[in-house]
Amino acid sequence: MQIGVTVPIVEFASDLAAVKDYVQAAEDLGYSHIRILDHVLGADPQHHPEVPRFPYTHESYIHEPFTLMAYLAAITKKIHLVTGILILPQRQTALVAKQAAEVDVLSDGRLRMGIGVGWNPVEYEALGEDFHTRGRKCEEQITLLRELWTKEVISFEGKFHKITHAGIKPLPVQRPIPIWMGAGGSASPIPTDRVLRRVGRMADGWLPMFAPDETGRGAIEKVRGYAEAAGRDASDIGLEGRITANGQGPEDWITEVKTWTELGATHMSVGTGGSGTPDQHIDAIRRVKEATG
Repeated sequence: MQIGVTVPIVEFASDLAAVKDYVQAAEDLGYSHIRILDHVLGADPQHHPEVPRFPYTHESYIHEPFTLMAYLAAITKKIHLVTGILILPQRQTALVAKQAAEVDVLSDGRLRMGIGVGWNPVEYEALGEDFHTRGRKCEEQITLLRELWTKEVISFEGKFHKITHAGIKPLPVQRPIPIWMGAGGSASPIPTDRVLRRVGRMADGWLPMFAPDETGRGAIEKVRGYAEAAGRDASDIGLEGRITANGQGPEDWITEVKTWTELGATHMSVGTGGSGTPDQHIDAIRRVKEATG
């Protein structure tokens, strides 16, 4: 079991020293990876009644993930860098391939790219992409990214992309970079069957939002079934659960790790949201590490 942390980017806001101290503390404590949030734009909810829920708004301070990870690659040595998640369909695929490859090179192969389709149509509109085709586009993007990361020159023509005898340089250290899928949301933790099928067919791993209960177990079993139906070995698909540090204690953390392990999780991430000052966030991950080993 690999246990990492989710960097509380929004709470740290413009305090870059806090980001640096938290990430380096996580590495020093022996955590395996850090997860980085992504949103290009934040919308003002009072002008968007068509969007039912806003986990993040125009007031949320969120760093651009590839730029931030390039910086973090330089101030760390071994901790892995994870996007959790990058909203892939609102971005140009070839540009993502280039940016991700660069981060992988700068970090000497420490990037794991978590991707998802997102929930905010305002971002898609601003970036010139179609919110309603994001699932279908995402599937084509995954195929194209793996081509771009493993071949010097490619030709590709799909519904959403056309590349004619071209490639990126440098290629990443990992060929291809692992692609994990985010699935579900805080309002609807259990993903639709369409999303679970996509995970089973295409993902190297997935990052669900649900609790490790019987309903979550059912979703995991569905993914395994979809993987086998696609001719894949279900055990090859990683699974990352979550631990909430704030408001819980050592017994809770140990129980969560045990429960997720029984469900087949390969990774965990510790969230410290609401812990207070930067030092209190660091203390929270220290206490979880001491409890869970």
